[in-house]
Amino acid sequence: MKFLDRAKIFLKAGNGGDGCLSFRHEKFLEYGGPDGGDGGNGGSIYFKGVNHLNTLIDYRYQQHFKAQRGENGRGANCYGAKGQDLILKVPVGTEILDESGEIVLADIVKEGQTFLVAKGGKGGRGNTKFKSSTNQAPRRADKGTVGEEMWVWLQLKLIADVGLIGLPNAGKSTFLSMVTRAKPKIADYPFTTLVPQLGVVSIHGQEFVLADIPGLIEDAHKGRGLGDKFLAHIERCRVLIHLIDINQKDILETYKVVRNELREYSRSLEEKPEIVVINKSDVVDNELSEWIQKDFIEQYNKKVFFVSSLKRDNRVDEVLQEVAQLYSEQQSGLEKSEGLEEIEDLMLNSNEEEFASAKDIL
Repeated sequence: MKFLDRAKIFLKAGNGGDGCLSFRHEKFLEYGGPDGGDGGNGGSIYFKGVNHLNTLIDYRYQQHFKAQRGENGRGANCYGAKGQDLILKVPVGTEILDESGEIVLADIVKEGQTFLVAKGGKGGRGNTKFKSSTNQAPRRADKGTVGEEMWVWLQLKLIADVGLIGLPNAGKSTFLSMVTRAKPKIADYPFTTLVPQLGVVSIHGQEFVLADIPGLIEDAHKGRGLGDKFLAHIERCRVLIHLIDINQKDILETYKVVRNELREYSRSLEEKPEIVVINKSDVVDNELSEWIQKDFIEQYNKKVFFVSSLKRDNRVDEVLQEVAQLYSEQQSGLEKSEGLEEIEDLMLNSNEEEFASAKDIL
């Protein structure tokens, strides 16, 4: 399926139906009084997250969406029917942004999560609502209000636990295919991967989702090459595997280029836990590997792992175990943070007994 991670669409919620101006007309009833019903509310537009979608391609072929209008009120105090709501399904991981593309309106991160983006107009009041002791025959009925309308951007960011990053042709696709059942395109030239690829890694009973992010180049944060849109996919990853081809002329400079792109795009990317892996190490001797390890420790205080993506051996499993441990620590930290947020909410909204009970549970 073709990958599309960004789309701009126009939304128009339904207008409210008009209130009815009507009077009872019955034989032998000279002063029947008003009987105009209210108009129905217009339909609203919602976004809903679903797991079975992984692209925004549907929104390329249709950019305009309109919810149903509310029906007008009728005589005999008949109210107009409410307009049907419009529910637009998007992949889990989709951000809803305003027309400028700068302000995030919602972040759909769970299956079934819904977000009201455009509220339908309110139905107008029929003349029955204006009857009073001083006005027994009101000749007033309201028009329905206009439903909200707007342009919004949809932006899909992959929800993966671990991101596989590095310059083009570092061997990321090969690594992904070796440690998961994913079948990415593999070839000996840069930019083989043009869309992010996902796979599930299983190691000692623990599983995590690994994403192969298309290769970055210098100034990618400015949109150069494949652009900064792929950097956005890294934002949701808890741990990064930084893969470097050992055949690079200057390995430390190669590492620095990618780290700079992360920092320039977002400070949060730079701060993510990272494991440095030197790939294709089967083509060099142990002496060179020791020199590389020494340089990384001296300049970045980082341990590096050496693997060959052509075969899964103990060195690859060692990397995956390290990743699994870091990911587990990040998960524990997130759960603890969520627990603290729940306590803060209880402090603000609950009495002392409820708060104490909840704190004991947490």
